[in-house]
Amino acid sequence: MTTESMTVLLVDDEPDFLSVVARRLERREMKVHSVGSGEEALALLETHPVDAVVLDVKMPGMDGIETLKRIKAAHPEVEVIMLTGHADLEVAISGMALGAFDYLLKPADIDELMFKLRDASRTRPRV
Repeated sequence: MTTESMTVLLVDDEPDFLSVVARRLERREMKVHSVGSGEEALALLETHPVDAVVLDVKMPGMDGIETLKRIKAAHPEVEVIMLTGHADLEVAISGMALGAFDYLLKPADIDELMFKLRDASRTRPRV
């Protein structure tokens, strides 16, 4: 699978960040869904299959770690890349023990995000 054929779900409570990253990924021919909370992410995953989730660690309500646990329980094949600030780096790393594919520090460099999404797409089982 190439990144151009990937469907990605962005989960972050910062609308400006979501908008910028979504536009940049769409320019690279990716299909992008964006939601502002863990609850919205779980609801969307029930009706829209995705290849990867880019998930913010720190969100009000259901945080990224709880969202990760629930995503992996319901959709173990979906790769999750955690987004974190420096203060939450340990949390993101512990998320990898819970099944996250990788993590990125905010603000995420778009080329680095593309590289990680490309890697994540290689681990997905072929259907």
